[in-house]
Amino acid sequence: MADSIIDMEHLARYTGGERALNAEILRLFDSQVTDMVAQLNSVLASRDTKTWREITHTIKGAARGVGAFGMGEAAAAAEPLDPANTETAAAAIRDLQSAADTVRGFIRTYLAA
Repeated sequence: MADSIIDMEHLARYTGGERALNAEILRLFDSQVTDMVAQLNSVLASRDTKTWREITHTIKGAARGVGAFGMGEAAAAAEPLDPANTETAAAAIRDLQSAADTVRGFIRTYLAA
């Protein structure tokens, strides 16, 4: 369903709908994205624009790749921001963290089924 937290039909285009492969990809996505969102706090402290853009761009692509389009949009909104504007960048991190938490909950439910 396209309005789901993760569009499983989109993911199935790459996995053939194979549940074990879906689960493996979602586990990897969860682990990597959790680490990348956490890294953004360090990037914010160092005000490293290049790394900020690299991480948010990677999150955007990974999220869209698995069908987590809401999270992809949050990353797309964060990507052009300047981490030197700490208030705006911190708000973007909160949005990404919220999206990551939502996706993580979906993945946990999917894996438990």
